[in-house]
Amino acid sequence: MDYVSALVPPVVMAAFFIGLVVTIVKSQGGPNKAKEDAAVDTAFGRAESVQQTPRTGGV
Repeated sequence: MDYVSALVPPVVMAAFFIGLVVTIVKSQGGPNKAKEDAAVDTAFGRAESVQQTPRTGGV
């Protein structure tokens, strides 16, 4: 019975990982895709608009 107790944790972790991957794949696209794309475009726009000023006299 030691082999059963040794195999249970990896099997359980593998099942949860497969479930996570399936959930991520299923959530891609669909009705929320446009909203997600707009949020990413907004974040990129904000990041590009921020300009860093060069440091003077610092190390």
